[in-house]
Amino acid sequence: MVYLSLNLVLSYQISYFLAFVTGIVFAYWFNATYVFRVQLCWSGLFAYPLVYLLQYAVGAVMLGWIVENLGLQENIAPLIVALTMLPITYLASKTILLFNDYKNK
Repeated sequence: MVYLSLNLVLSYQISYFLAFVTGIVFAYWFNATYVFRVQLCWSGLFAYPLVYLLQYAVGAVMLGWIVENLGLQENIAPLIVALTMLPITYLASKTILLFNDYKNK
């Protein structure tokens, strides 16, 4: 929704970037406030994108391995990656948010 709205007035690359950043900020706020119930802080907000970097890196390697070595179709492999990455992303988010909360107390 953010991307589509921004794309009405901005280029698609700028719209994508701004929508991506907005998604990270929202995910940080939501996970800190409702999932892990930790205090919001600037260090947590700046550390939180590491979760997405980890998620992308591990997911990209996993996707390549599944397609190349297991021979699964390119349109099915991302589903397996997403299901596998879900607990990894949860644990990475939890670790970063709880560590920052502990550090700031």
